Amino acid sequence: MSALTTYMTSDHRRCDDIFAALENSVGDGDWATATAELERFLQAMERHFQIEEEILFPAFEQATGMDMGPTRVMRSEHQQMRGLFAELRESSARQDADELLGLTETLLLVMQQHNLKEEQVLYPMTDQVVGDDAGALLDRMQAVQ
Repeated sequence: MSALTTYMTSDHRRCDDIFAALENSVGDGDWATATAELERFLQAMERHFQIEEEILFPAFEQATGMDMGPTRVMRSEHQQMRGLFAELRESSARQDADELLGLTETLLLVMQQHNLKEEQVLYPMTDQVVGDDAGALLDRMQAVQ
């Protein structure tokens, strides 16, 4: 696995770990922790999306000339997830555990399918097409706050 794929896959796992902590907190009825974990998760996901949408996807599109292909699908799925994020915030504000956990089930399914496509297809393709630019791209990714 190349550096870009390794970095982005590792970031998926980091987001997944925060997501699990969120679900556990809700399951325990610990709303203070759940609220904090939700915000931490949403920040981690927005950072991840920013890296992809502003650095990784444009590099892929420039190298391949494809802007209507896999990156368009990934951006669409990001928007779908952002809609679920808003619903998570709303159910958290109401402390509605059943609704929130239902939403996390839906989001988990979407994230798993999305991450699989990125990790198995898009990231390796990007590694292949960016070549010598991979190091500079990785530096830019790591600099995103």
